Amino acid sequence: MVQLLFICFILATLCYDFFMNSILNQQICALLEESDMIAALSNVSAAIKMSYANTNWAGFYLVKDGELVLGPFQGKPACTRIPFDKGVCGKCYRTKEVQRIDDVLAFPGHIACDSDSRSELCVPIIVNNVCIGEIDIDAPIASRFSEKEEKEMLQASWDIAQACLQHHWF
Repeated sequence: MVQLLFICFILATLCYDFFMNSILNQQICALLEESDMIAALSNVSAAIKMSYANTNWAGFYLVKDGELVLGPFQGKPACTRIPFDKGVCGKCYRTKEVQRIDDVLAFPGHIACDSDSRSELCVPIIVNNVCIGEIDIDAPIASRFSEKEEKEMLQASWDIAQACLQHHWF
């Protein structure tokens, strides 16, 4: 009986995680049907912020004029421009790879846009092999982000890239 309960618990947990992941990504896809980039990304940032507890910032940096420029976001005022060679966002741009940082204070060259932030998840948005922007999420606690959020944001990044192509945002 105990083994059966344990198996049911594991299955319920896996199904819950799958279901919740699907809801956020389905919501993001629905929001990306909007043809105006600012309107769509504003609502996507709100959906991300509302879905992830213990975060203090969720939004976008978009490539413009040779640097990352602040896009739609939810949270405290943020750095408006980030050079490609600075901080977590700059590394994400340069490498075109996810940056999941457990302790931003230990990250060389970290830019403290919000002194309360302790961990960060930054995911590149790639269109035709070019990084056109990033999803950036900050949290006031260390090690806040897991593989679960990383996978969800990778899917969101892919969906945003498809919306960029569909709506001719860039």
